[in-house]
Amino acid sequence: QTHPVESGGALVKPGGSLRLSCATSALTGDYPGIGWFRQVPGKEREGVSCISTFGDGVLYADSVQGRFMISRDSATNTVDLQMNSLNSADTGIYYCAVGPVRTDGQCVLRDYEYDIWGRGTQVTVSS
Repeated sequence: QTHPVESGGALVKPGGSLRLSCATSALTGDYPGIGWFRQVPGKEREGVSCISTFGDGVLYADSVQGRFMISRDSATNTVDLQMNSLNSADTGIYYCAVGPVRTDGQCVLRDYEYDIWGRGTQVTVSS
């Protein structure tokens, strides 16, 4: 596997939940930071959440704090993003990417820091 593979995108009603999954294969051996980003046409790509394989440190964007939760399964090399209380502002293409971490092991939410990207999965929140 040469790039992350996202799955789980769907159409969901406001207030609903969705779980995205990112299969990273062995990429995290060289790239210990795994990030979720989203983009809407005409807008800049936004960092949503990230996790580090060093101690599983996490970060969340303010816009999703308390609603989204990122988790990692080292046995299956997957990183999931549980999204709750979804609203229309959460609509977009969600991308998973892998990259480096800071010297203290913490992941970052700057998209230009990430090296390998998946092709994305569409999330639409609409009634």
